[in-house]
Amino acid sequence: MAEKRPIITLLTDFGTKDHFVSSVKASILSINPNVELVDITHEIPAHDVFAAALTLRNAYDVFPRFTLHLAVVDPTVGSARRPIVVMTDNYNFVGPDNGIFSYIYQQEQINRVVQITAEHNYRQPVSNTFHARDIFAPIAAWMTKGVDPLKMGEEIDDYLRFTVPSPQEFSPALIKGHIIQIDHFGNCITNISPKELTPERMLLNKALVVNNYQIARFCNYYAECPEGEVCALFGSAGLLEIATPKGSAASLLGASRGTEVALHFAVQ
Repeated sequence: MAEKRPIITLLTDFGTKDHFVSSVKASILSINPNVELVDITHEIPAHDVFAAALTLRNAYDVFPRFTLHLAVVDPTVGSARRPIVVMTDNYNFVGPDNGIFSYIYQQEQINRVVQITAEHNYRQPVSNTFHARDIFAPIAAWMTKGVDPLKMGEEIDDYLRFTVPSPQEFSPALIKGHIIQIDHFGNCITNISPKELTPERMLLNKALVVNNYQIARFCNYYAECPEGEVCALFGSAGLLEIATPKGSAASLLGASRGTEVALHFAVQ
């Protein structure tokens, strides 16, 4: 039986026009040519750490256990922000200490976070503007070769995390949340989960209000919504999203990331 190849995923805001992605992959493969590289995406909006954190949240646990996720959206590259390794029971993560792993800290059992300081593990010379190639990629590659991150740095507990937006329940009849992502199709993903919109509440008369637009149709899948209408449904990320068939709900509603959504229930 062939030996199982370690997997490294890549998530960046580099796009695909330039040499950046191929250089990161080359840096990894020069250390471990037997690694399997999988692109999550390189189309994160430039410098958008929150979008990167959310995308990572939606993708990381679909991969086999012990996959190493390399995530680099790094607007302060070259500054004093720290390169880190995040180690959990199920996955490892490599990237900048800028909040990109905030959802991971919330959802996974964190065993340790290590600040990488062992410069002999870096690609030399280190560019001040391309740590993905010269620091993060080599660290990820060495880890797939069995190097213990604790031999490359020191454990820390003051790693940066931003507050993950959560819905607020104002009364049994009202929950307010926000749109946290507009996907490629113009669907509006909210931060409302089945924890708030429980199966019991799904049975109530309800309406989702966005920019004075009232959505009363709740569907199980996209095609269940008639063309020209807007519906709400739980999508693949496990979050309530707003969609319209063959169109952009975001454009139709004038919605963007951060737009408030209000979920009203008819409670007797």
